[in-house]
Amino acid sequence: MQDCTPALLKTFDALKEVPDDQLQWLIDNSVCRMLPDGELMSEPGDPIQETHFVISGKLRLYLPIGGVKREIGDFKPGDITGYLPYSRAKVSTGYGTTIGETQLLSFPATKMTEMIKTQFELTQALVHVMTNRVRSFTALQQQNEKMLALGKLSAGLTHELNNPASAIVRDSESLLKHLKLRPDDFKAVTSIRMEPEQVDAVTNELFRTLNEYQPIELTLRQRTDRESELTDLLDDMGVHNAVEIAENFVEFGFDPGGIHAFTNYIPRQYLSPVFKWMNNLLVTERMVQDISESSKRIATLVNSVKTYTHMDQGQDKQYADIHIGIKNTLQMLIYKIKKGNITMVKDFDTTLPPVKAQIGELNQVWTNLIDNALDAMEINSKGTLTIKTERDREFVQVSIIDDGPGIPDEIRSRIFDPFFTTKEMGKGTGMGLEVVNRIVLQHNGTIKVVSEPGHTAFVVCFPIDG
Repeated sequence: MQDCTPALLKTFDALKEVPDDQLQWLIDNSVCRMLPDGELMSEPGDPIQETHFVISGKLRLYLPIGGVKREIGDFKPGDITGYLPYSRAKVSTGYGTTIGETQLLSFPATKMTEMIKTQFELTQALVHVMTNRVRSFTALQQQNEKMLALGKLSAGLTHELNNPASAIVRDSESLLKHLKLRPDDFKAVTSIRMEPEQVDAVTNELFRTLNEYQPIELTLRQRTDRESELTDLLDDMGVHNAVEIAENFVEFGFDPGGIHAFTNYIPRQYLSPVFKWMNNLLVTERMVQDISESSKRIATLVNSVKTYTHMDQGQDKQYADIHIGIKNTLQMLIYKIKKGNITMVKDFDTTLPPVKAQIGELNQVWTNLIDNALDAMEINSKGTLTIKTERDREFVQVSIIDDGPGIPDEIRSRIFDPFFTTKEMGKGTGMGLEVVNRIVLQHNGTIKVVSEPGHTAFVVCFPIDG
């Protein structure tokens, strides 16, 4: 073990300018010790009681992220960690472990007040260490918060994209099979002999029925009764595959009156092939519509991702419709909204002018606030999320309101503090609302919270013209 001397401590970059007598005072009031490999120095929640100067070996820091311990960095010889002057950190946020035999000079936090009063240059050097550590650690935690948010969004997006993508594959395969005409079907169609006027009448009646059709929600009983009624009618007319045709006709709103209308133009011997042709046309129409809707759904989600991240824009403030960012954020969180059985209420002031802001940054605000609201309502397995936008003179005001259990009075003043979280380990880093507050301040705005059981509102207010 090396002797702890002022000369040794001056090899620390942070202590180079500290007078020898102050370094000797530090040594005299500290404990120099050698720790074995794998020594657990701290766990989350442990009180921070010492300042550690790493003489040899290594200290490795882990943070609990996503339910597991993630390595975030090492403290090597010449590094300083632990309690520092004026730090508000009272307990450890992570795990600290020695890597190899490690020699530490450990200064007790109980003597920090005496050091601040009597050792100016030493105190100044350690304050500088603290500011650098806070800057680096905050940046790391903000990145972790973004990665957690991205993980939540990507999980929901994967589910939302998988549904329409699977539907496209399924409907495409069904459509290919459906379009493969069998020889007897082809023969039946080509054998039809009808006058041009009759063909026109059937065609006009078919498309009139389709154009006038308005979807009606039928109960299972109503649908079954309608299908049975049409099946009996088609059977009486000698139409083959009456059950299948009846099911599809009901889907498109046909009733017995509509079926009878066609018989005025179709000779009885051709009723079966004509109704089968009509059924094939309707099935094809429905599959193409389904594929189209699924494709639009994917396109909407992809566009929402692009707009949400603002990937094609710079980072400078620019004028934009604030509702676009909010809507795209909701689109990104749609899976969680559906899963939580959440009712959405959008009380938007559509007369609001474009707002000058960093849209990508504001999207982080909406994501954190909406995600927190959804988490708050999770305990009830349902809820109502209200988003309200309004103008307050030269300001725009956005309120995110949930009907969850509310924020307890004893923690309300701490919710914007860095690293403070009430969520279970792995579900949050305690930086979400700190990031929200920082971004709002960057936009010269304010954020306030009003909360009681059944009603919690985060109200963001900032200038329209930046």
